[in-house]
Amino acid sequence: MLPARRVSWTFAAVLALTLGLSAGAGAQVLDAPDPAQMEDAPDLGYRPVPHGLQIPDDLEMGAPSSVGWTSMNRILVFNRGPNPLMEFEPDGTFVRSWGQGQYDRPHGMRIDSEGHIWTTDVNADTVRKMNPEGEVLLTINPDDTPLMNEPTDLAIGLEGEIFVLVGHGQGEPHVLKFDPEGELLKSWGEQGTGPGQFDTPHSVVVDTEGMVYVADRQNRRIQIFDSEGDYVKEWAYKGLPCGLYIHSDGTMYMVSGFAGEILQLDENGRAVGRNGQPGRGLGEFGEAHYMTLAPNGDIFVADTVRPELHKYVKQQ
Repeated sequence: MLPARRVSWTFAAVLALTLGLSAGAGAQVLDAPDPAQMEDAPDLGYRPVPHGLQIPDDLEMGAPSSVGWTSMNRILVFNRGPNPLMEFEPDGTFVRSWGQGQYDRPHGMRIDSEGHIWTTDVNADTVRKMNPEGEVLLTINPDDTPLMNEPTDLAIGLEGEIFVLVGHGQGEPHVLKFDPEGELLKSWGEQGTGPGQFDTPHSVVVDTEGMVYVADRQNRRIQIFDSEGDYVKEWAYKGLPCGLYIHSDGTMYMVSGFAGEILQLDENGRAVGRNGQPGRGLGEFGEAHYMTLAPNGDIFVADTVRPELHKYVKQQ
């Protein structure tokens, strides 16, 4: 676990844990498993362990918002502290931090097939693209389009298109599609519960066929679209779909927010494996926000509410 002196506890997070209230609209932080929000699936075959990151004494890691594995074979933690991007070797050795003073409220992070690091700042309404060294190559903000309001997550399409989700709670929810240079091509979506409508679109991934999967969090579903935004189908869940991840082998995973579950999904969206639960013990979640898989198969989950970076390893 992160030492308490190195974690930035926000008042909202402490209040949420104390009162059992959520940091997200319409959600409820769970202190114990609630069958009404838990998927019925076999054990995924993982166990929680301490994350093992060696955080220098003079640095502070805030609430982890997202986590990824870089092209340099390092773990990168996007967090809501004074050092927004913190990078570590696979054995936990600290490498560097950057982004100080550049973020208002870190949210989503993706690392593309070329090693570029993409981040979303949900309060500053900004998307950044960086090279593996952390140099900013591209920014997209409201100066580029007024629709850039509360970006939560993004994904890169087969032709380099950039799919950005906006509308975390105050902004109008949309999927924005940009070309690789950041020019807006189209948008789709609005507030609502019908096909192609959203209530807090929170995570997005693109598969090898170019299909776009959107975690429509408060509507408790994943909606699937083609690359032009045409609605195809949806998958429903008991909990709140929070973070989506597609492994290099094509396997899709989802972390289910306040239900505190790591779920492996089949090609029809059914949960075929699960681990985790709400709570305050090792491997238990305040909010399972986003996740990644290490090359060796370890699972890392960013938890904004507890706050914590969780690590799960395969059962022996």
